[in-house]
Amino acid sequence: MAGTTIAQGQAIARPEIRKVKVRTFTDRLIRGMVTSPAAMISFAIVVFFCLVAIFADQIVPHDPIKVDIIKRLQAPIWQDGLPGYVLGTDQMGRDVLSRLILGTRVSLQVGIFATLISATLGTMAGIIAGFYGGWVDNGLMRLNDMQRAVPFLVLAIAIIAAVGPGLDKLILILGVFGWAGYGRYIRGEVLSIREKEYIEAARTVGAGNVRIMVYHILPNVMSTLLILSSFSVALLIIVESSLSFLGLGVPLPTPSWGNMLSDGREYMETAWWLATFPGIAIMVIVLAINVLGDRLRDIFDARTTL
Repeated sequence: MAGTTIAQGQAIARPEIRKVKVRTFTDRLIRGMVTSPAAMISFAIVVFFCLVAIFADQIVPHDPIKVDIIKRLQAPIWQDGLPGYVLGTDQMGRDVLSRLILGTRVSLQVGIFATLISATLGTMAGIIAGFYGGWVDNGLMRLNDMQRAVPFLVLAIAIIAAVGPGLDKLILILGVFGWAGYGRYIRGEVLSIREKEYIEAARTVGAGNVRIMVYHILPNVMSTLLILSSFSVALLIIVESSLSFLGLGVPLPTPSWGNMLSDGREYMETAWWLATFPGIAIMVIVLAINVLGDRLRDIFDARTTL
């Protein structure tokens, strides 16, 4: 009887052990996205623009660079414009919708590929600086400070003015000189990560520095890298449009949103559609990407429970 009472008391005193589900990077990302209507709408907009860019050659209704002076400055179709020219024509008789579609490809190419270059360079520099410290850290961060001292757009204008415009040059220049922001943020993350116990455990079992940086540090900065990259794509789309607006981006006759804005500014009173539609396209895609970036920041914030 006494033994039974003791056993019952032990059973009552024993704490209940509950399984805690640890969410992976992918689980947290998917759950955070599907629980936000604004993020899902923004994601759908970005996917739509990406599909338009990929299949631009197949869906353009007219040749975007073919000049037809007879059809110049025709209004959109709902203002009694020409049939088949939904968004009207420009001052050279070119279809505005077709040029807008091709401009989507140019803007996303610059935004995505330049971001890939700058993210790769910045992540490498940030991990190396934060991991090794000392003179390596000081040297990379002083280089970082020197570049960040000059406004990014001003630096891009100066370099492109010297080497000349071109899509490949534009992507390379924006990518190479966009590493500084990544380097600073990633370095800060690595300074904290390198003191973790699992890093010491990896050293104990004989892992080399390169293996530690690639397999133990890089995966732990991916959330920060993803957030920075999303904002970078939006910024670079604006930079490309600004440079093309100034005549330093994609050379004519290749259509881009920036040079469409530049062409349309002289016709704002008589042909409002020339500058309005590329301006709306820039606003929508940049807003959608920024909303996604904000949501990603909330998802990977340690104080947020999802």
